[in-house]
Amino acid sequence: RNPPLFPIIPTPPAVSYKDIWTAYETTDMRDDGYVYDIYSNVTNYRYKTDQAGNYKKEGDVYNREHTMPKSWFNDATPMYTDLFHIMPDGYVNSKRSNYPFGETKGEKYKSQNAYSKLGTCTTTGYSGIVFEPNDEYKGDLARNYFYMATAYEDKIGSWNSNTGGAGTNIFS
Repeated sequence: RNPPLFPIIPTPPAVSYKDIWTAYETTDMRDDGYVYDIYSNVTNYRYKTDQAGNYKKEGDVYNREHTMPKSWFNDATPMYTDLFHIMPDGYVNSKRSNYPFGETKGEKYKSQNAYSKLGTCTTTGYSGIVFEPNDEYKGDLARNYFYMATAYEDKIGSWNSNTGGAGTNIFS
């Protein structure tokens, strides 16, 4: 029998929220020198120049976006600054809000080129609102969730999402 993964994953290194900006220069740089965007394919963010700020439209600025919404774990550390699940995006993430990932036709929102969508879940078993990222990033996001569930196995039982109403714990 194999040992559980939780005990062998090292404690994530402490990163300040401010240092995430600098980390993106290494972790999320496209070959053309711009910043990757997990929810849009029409962005050309420049490091430092286009970071943070107010979103007016898709592609104007990027921010530090928690792929597992930080409200699910009440902004607690070390999850809040765990770089593994914090990726660049901007306006489209504001449409995602705290909705869980799922499959949808996107009747509430579609990003440009229908790259990401928001709407009623089309998968049997759940009828709530979900956010569907592009197929290109579904594997990355699945790995992020697997990592978070494994690295924070001792904490995840108290996390809450909005998938079944207030106080619903989808992780236990």
